[in-house]
Amino acid sequence: MAAPTCHGAPVKLTLGHDEKKLVLAGNPNVGKSVFFNHFSGMYVDVSNYPGTTLDIAHGHYGEWVIVDTPGIYGLSSFNDEERIARDVIIQADQVLNVVSALHLERDLFLTQQIIDTGVPVIVALNMVDEARRQGIAIDIDGLARELGVPVVSTIAVRKEGFAELEAALTQACPGRTTPGIEPKIEPLLKVTPYRGEALLALEGDPGIRAAYLMETPAEREQIYLYRRQRVNQIVETVTTETTEGAAWTTKLGYWMVRPVTGIPMLLAVMYFMYKLIGVWVAGDLVELTEGVIMEGYYVPWVHSLLSAWIDPASIIGVVLFGQFGLLTMTFTYVLGLLLPMVVAFYLFLGVLEDSGYLPRIAALTDRMLNYIGLSGSAVIPFILGFGCVTLATITTRVLASEREKRIAVFLLGLVIPCSAQLGVITGILATIDLAYALMFVLIIASILVSVGMIMDRLIPGRPADLFLELPPVRVPIVRNVLTKTWMKSYAFTVEAIPIFGFGALLISLLQVGGALTALQDLLEPLTVGWLHLPKETSTVFVMGLIRRDFGAAGLANISLGSAEAVVALVTLALFVPCFASVLVMFKERSKKEALVMWFSTWVIAFVTGGIVAQFYGWFGSVISTTLACLALQVAMVAITYGLTVKKRKTPLAAPCKSDLASYEQAR
Repeated sequence: MAAPTCHGAPVKLTLGHDEKKLVLAGNPNVGKSVFFNHFSGMYVDVSNYPGTTLDIAHGHYGEWVIVDTPGIYGLSSFNDEERIARDVIIQADQVLNVVSALHLERDLFLTQQIIDTGVPVIVALNMVDEARRQGIAIDIDGLARELGVPVVSTIAVRKEGFAELEAALTQACPGRTTPGIEPKIEPLLKVTPYRGEALLALEGDPGIRAAYLMETPAEREQIYLYRRQRVNQIVETVTTETTEGAAWTTKLGYWMVRPVTGIPMLLAVMYFMYKLIGVWVAGDLVELTEGVIMEGYYVPWVHSLLSAWIDPASIIGVVLFGQFGLLTMTFTYVLGLLLPMVVAFYLFLGVLEDSGYLPRIAALTDRMLNYIGLSGSAVIPFILGFGCVTLATITTRVLASEREKRIAVFLLGLVIPCSAQLGVITGILATIDLAYALMFVLIIASILVSVGMIMDRLIPGRPADLFLELPPVRVPIVRNVLTKTWMKSYAFTVEAIPIFGFGALLISLLQVGGALTALQDLLEPLTVGWLHLPKETSTVFVMGLIRRDFGAAGLANISLGSAEAVVALVTLALFVPCFASVLVMFKERSKKEALVMWFSTWVIAFVTGGIVAQFYGWFGSVISTTLACLALQVAMVAITYGLTVKKRKTPLAAPCKSDLASYEQAR
């Protein structure tokens, strides 16, 4: 090889003397080394590339000297690997481009860039078996027509297709260049006679531009945009989804995102979660942990231990081990009642995450969420919200626009119960008639939809398009799931004990001072008159101010009829989020906006709960009450739509993540 030039222009290759150079090129991890070993056989030379510490391998195949290049995502001179690949490829007599059938959209960008240099190309489409197992069918002949070069399908690990590839080497030819670049390249061909150098100079290659003293502005962004559009069009044309020959996990993933099969599967998963957490854990297991262990052994032990030293009727006695005691109610609620349900929820969520199902839920629900002003990406914060609304509020940062963040944060604080609250709610629902449980679910779901639709109508803009990579469906790894469950459950316990302790202390002090009874009397018109609930439920709302699951846990200890339980659960489910969630809400949104959201949850919670109670008092029927509530919400949405003139929704541009940005990120 000749010595490198100081300006970084391509180093002239002297490999093979008069032999033709066949260059192997491709992205990292496409199986390129298997091809090189096959063609070069046992006679391989390694040479240090001038000006670098890197070596390149080359050997002989018939009349060709075959040269391997580093795995790259594009041609440039930003680092040594790319500079070597640039120098070798633009001086090749022919390029064998190895492309992964699994990542066609990614790999074809390099393919099209090589074609744009004018070098004769032949494409080896590798890993076609893996693509088939993942439900990807590729039209090989169509791909060859689109690229304008021969394409041979291969399975490198089994040497399948290699004979056909050897026979097709003589058919390599220049392909179809990216539309729109020819007029831009032509002026530069007056400066350099080599098309490859002209193309790379146009894309801003600093070495080539310095070598020819070019001062015309580079147009890399525009060229990359043209090329990405070209590649997207090719991929859309030649690839289809198929279950023929696909692995069972691929077929399962395919069914998960199709509405006809995906919605029943999602409903089945949600029903199983309800049965697991709401019936078995909240019923049988909590009966053991709370009823037998905590109330049967722990609480009597605390009483017997402390009663010898402290009068149970004294202020200290009431505060420490009374009805709402620090050492009794706090640990009974956290460890006996809530922790089993929290562990069960996080275990279930861990399985959904590790199996690859969560992103598919986002893809499945995208169209539905569009009706409430959100894209399918919002389903992830919503699902996380069933674990912890505070964390879910933080994750709304991933949403594409301020509009979506505003809607998502409000709906999270309004209608999404956290894991602990959800566990108590499902536990209470499991003890009442099914019709009343369905009534609660329908009312909460309708509030989510109606409030979301109203916000979508009032806030200008539209949901962003969903861009999501679906991971393969796989059997969850038990260790991963258990580790996540342990970490999240431990974090809940550490966070909940001091907060519940503070709540227990506050309620105990109110009880000792008589303020709890006074507060119940003060709120009696609201709780008894408007909500038709027992007077002591006002204590639950006070507890809910501290933490919603704290209030829900208190509700579990009040004897309620089925209708009363629905009213109380609807009100509490829509009630203000916990202090931590409120603080994050104020952090993520402006103080004015967060204050409006917080106050609105109070209004919506008590108005909705009261309407349910009043309707049930009038009709006395579950079906009539539910239909009346739904009709009222439909009327509110219709009035909002009638009174507002919706601004024309201009489509948001796809997130302008240009190939320059994604390429440099990949580097």
